[in-house]
Amino acid sequence: MSNKTLPTIYDVARASGVSIATVSRVLNDPHKVTEETRATVLTAIDRLGFVPKAEARARALRSTGRIGVLTPFFTAQSFVQRLRGAAEVLSKHNYELVIYTVSSSVRLNAYLETLPIAHTLDGLIILSLQFSDQHAERLASHGLETVLVEYPHLTLNSIEIDDVAGGRQAAQYLVQKGYTSFGFAGDTTVPEFGIHPITLRLAGFRQGLAEAGFELCAENTLLVPYDMEASRLQGRQFLQRSDRPRAIFSATDLQAVGLLRAARDLGLKVPSEVAILGFDDLDLAEHVGLSTIRQHLDESGRVAAELLLARLADPSRPIQHIHLPLTVITRETA
Repeated sequence: MSNKTLPTIYDVARASGVSIATVSRVLNDPHKVTEETRATVLTAIDRLGFVPKAEARARALRSTGRIGVLTPFFTAQSFVQRLRGAAEVLSKHNYELVIYTVSSSVRLNAYLETLPIAHTLDGLIILSLQFSDQHAERLASHGLETVLVEYPHLTLNSIEIDDVAGGRQAAQYLVQKGYTSFGFAGDTTVPEFGIHPITLRLAGFRQGLAEAGFELCAENTLLVPYDMEASRLQGRQFLQRSDRPRAIFSATDLQAVGLLRAARDLGLKVPSEVAILGFDDLDLAEHVGLSTIRQHLDESGRVAAELLLARLADPSRPIQHIHLPLTVITRETA
């Protein structure tokens, strides 16, 4: 096909019944366009086979590649550590990292609909976000290599951990330590667009306790937001009970540190009066001596980047689903 017959942005605007400015917004700021308008424009783009000429030329002239990362809760330390692992690998291979933060399902869908056709990225890593068959098909049809972290899909490379097994591992560890009264702290609210491993960790914890002949009582389950100060304040009320549990599994290190601060506020000795076990092994866990379940956050980012680069170098490589191990790290709190 000659350049004269290639579809232009004018053709897309005409076919979708919108202005050129609207087509440009769909390509560059998709979350600023209504879902209905975006769908109309994207349908026209797909039908015409339109490729943004300026972006395609810029991509051809670039001396460095670009890898995009879709991530929720960008300021959360767990995501920062995953990004750190990915950046470590990409920086050695002449790729720059482009971060797209997701704050709603609308924004997530907008990115997944438009990034494949914008041709500004060489590859994409998606961290802990919901993902559909339709999204997978769109990425594949436009040739945008993608790796998923924590939310696997059969047709894409993925990095996974077994959250249920992690909860069970936490129970087994605390039981082996000789504890007989158990508590749980975490946020089981299901987010609009992300995944929610906390409910899986809680289910595994219950299973592990049941296998050892124990149970988790409702009054020993502290549902608290993913926030250190909220965990501290609600943890103080939870821990000042005379019948408080002797060992608490916190579904995240952040909340575990909040509980640790609450225990110290109340003058409780850790772990002799109350033991606290976290999950994640964030950088701060080592600083405060927190016992925790390590899920190798940096490694998940590194492996995701390595899988992506391997597929970019050889698209015929088989799809891989890599399960990273979970490890109990014993420190001072349990």
